[in-house]
Amino acid sequence: MSNSQIQFLLNDRLVTLNDIDPNTNVLGYLREHVDKIGSKEGCASGDCGACTVVVAELVADSLRYLSVNACITLLPSLHGKQLITVEDLQDGDTLHPVQQAMVDFHGSQCGFCTPGFVMSLFALHKNFPDPSKHQTLEALAGNLCRCTGYRAILEAASAAKNHGPDQFDRHLKQTIAALRDIASDTMTMLTADGQQAYSPVSLSQLSQLMLEYPTARILAGGTDMVLEITQMMKQLGTIIYVGQVEELQCYQDLSERIIIGSALPYTQFTPQIAPYFPEFSAMIERIGSLQVRNQGTLGGNVGNASPIGDTPPVLIALDATLNLRLGEAVRNIAIEEYFVDYKVTSQAPSEFIQSIELPKLVANQHLKVYKISKRFDDDISAVLAAFNLTIEDGTVTAARIAFGGMAGIPARALACEAALIAQPWTQATIEQAMVALDSDFSPMSDVRASKEYRMTVAKNLLQKAFIEITQPQLNSGVVQYA
Repeated sequence: MSNSQIQFLLNDRLVTLNDIDPNTNVLGYLREHVDKIGSKEGCASGDCGACTVVVAELVADSLRYLSVNACITLLPSLHGKQLITVEDLQDGDTLHPVQQAMVDFHGSQCGFCTPGFVMSLFALHKNFPDPSKHQTLEALAGNLCRCTGYRAILEAASAAKNHGPDQFDRHLKQTIAALRDIASDTMTMLTADGQQAYSPVSLSQLSQLMLEYPTARILAGGTDMVLEITQMMKQLGTIIYVGQVEELQCYQDLSERIIIGSALPYTQFTPQIAPYFPEFSAMIERIGSLQVRNQGTLGGNVGNASPIGDTPPVLIALDATLNLRLGEAVRNIAIEEYFVDYKVTSQAPSEFIQSIELPKLVANQHLKVYKISKRFDDDISAVLAAFNLTIEDGTVTAARIAFGGMAGIPARALACEAALIAQPWTQATIEQAMVALDSDFSPMSDVRASKEYRMTVAKNLLQKAFIEITQPQLNSGVVQYA
């Protein structure tokens, strides 16, 4: 059974949509359909933050407030949620405390980016009334300003802390009641102009839809896929939004491994994996911006099959596996078998990623992760290196090394591994392994780096891993970049 409409709250007003192109992004809907023009389009790719809005999700008896980029968020993902824009913050004639702080500390000049900053600050203070400096910087890293300078904005962020209850707090019970009244246990549809989107609410519904529409586009966070709409002017065809499928939102911490549902957003599992994989967790915090990580998923990053995706090299180094579902059948494969060629995978038609399994590290196993990009935050890798090395009594007994950005797919450095295994953990061994990398990869030159730079960096990162494992006191715990 399905419902041929979606419903959400636009601030405090119930909206029902049943005849609108599901390829419509939230920014386009706000500006062109409901005359809310405060959110701006700066990049149409989720990089600048000018279009930032806040989506509130019902979690048990409370709301979780998420800053998201309206330009790369599609309407089907709003079902059962509250959408808050910059126009909604003012309470009568009184500015919201985060807006007033921006005024008081001169955090705006031309004003184009200001609505996005305000919404990021709003989400920050809803989630953390007294945010730390790290939380503040993380919240604002996805918002770019070209004329004011960031000190005034950071001062405004600090001044707005502990501002007390606002109208959203006062109306919390009514908002939760209104969201609960929206049917969440029925598959929804949105169709118009020959385009259609389905939002299943169970794994069985998703499996059946994929059998019926084997070429459908699976939408989770959409942080890369929606660029086909905003920048390539394409339509996605049949869309299946999986954000309502509870089974794909799982997180299981088992004795020897962790299982992460393919549609679980980064921000909802990164803190949990940090004790087991601190460097992986730290690297994930550099994927896009907080707005991107609030929606982006591990399954999406893997399924995108980009040679410069940040998580696949780490997953390969960890010997992670994928659970791929086709109908009622599930097969488990090593993740390195998933990548076949540039943007080509071993995933069959109608098949989809159900979950990812990460083996936990054992004694004497060391995981080192390095992302090389031109900017520390909100940037794409030139090289991503992951080293998983087991060292016992001064000898390398096992090695799994993977790189992104060095080939048409994320791939292992097999010759480098062979040069390390069963060898003493010494500088001489490292130098031999660095030479072996020439046999593993023939990187290309592009706008992010030359082939010579990539190879030199890859070798230097192996040297860096050796130094940090040998002398752990030199490791700051921060993922490095160049």
